[in-house]
Amino acid sequence: MLRTRIATWTLVVLACVGLVLVALVAAVILLGERNPDKRAIICMALGLVILWCILGGVLMRLGRDRFVSLMARVRIPWQIKFVVLCIVMALLEEAVTVSMTNLGPRFGAVSDAAHITASKSYLETVCLDSVIIFVPQFMCWAFLLWLWDFKPVEVMLLYGLTGWIMEGLHSGPGNWGAVGMWVYVYGLMVYLPACTVPPGRKAWPVRWWTWPLGTISGLTLAILFAIPVVPLIWFFHWLLGPIHRLSGS
Repeated sequence: MLRTRIATWTLVVLACVGLVLVALVAAVILLGERNPDKRAIICMALGLVILWCILGGVLMRLGRDRFVSLMARVRIPWQIKFVVLCIVMALLEEAVTVSMTNLGPRFGAVSDAAHITASKSYLETVCLDSVIIFVPQFMCWAFLLWLWDFKPVEVMLLYGLTGWIMEGLHSGPGNWGAVGMWVYVYGLMVYLPACTVPPGRKAWPVRWWTWPLGTISGLTLAILFAIPVVPLIWFFHWLLGPIHRLSGS
């Protein structure tokens, strides 16, 4: 199918461009930057790319068929299964990023300014900053997959682009050039879950205009779906506050 091949080759091109840019930026900073915190941040980002994007991506591709076969035995609606699996994958990805942040001193960091997550605490990161925000987006994509017959590589590409846009809006224009990295960081959260979606379900065929619509509507609906999550974030912030104060004292 043409659109699937286009999505696949787009991911291949983004991977190649991303690896080249990451390697160049890493070489420039590691060889020329004297600030130890900036050098540590680059090491953290390299760890994320190697462990999640490269190693994780290869393992997902090799174990895809066995994973899909195993998940087929779980007798729950595919929409719920998709959202739950996406959450699990996001939790795994954040385990990598938080681990990289906590390895900052090993990478030569001299202050807390060296980080790639909002907190060194895994619970605070997933409950207050990242995964809790992703859940409405996963619900949104379950809805989009109910409407349209997107293939797994398309879901990976489109959600990856959505994640890239979010990173650019959240962290500034410096992230726009890292499209190759962010597409894989976010896209791999939904790739395996999308492989478990039944291919023979009743859904509208995907047209060329549904690609930008999938990205834009996915981002828009994700923001709308995230509104009910705000009180939950406040609750977790209140719940984790005393724990954070005790651990810091």
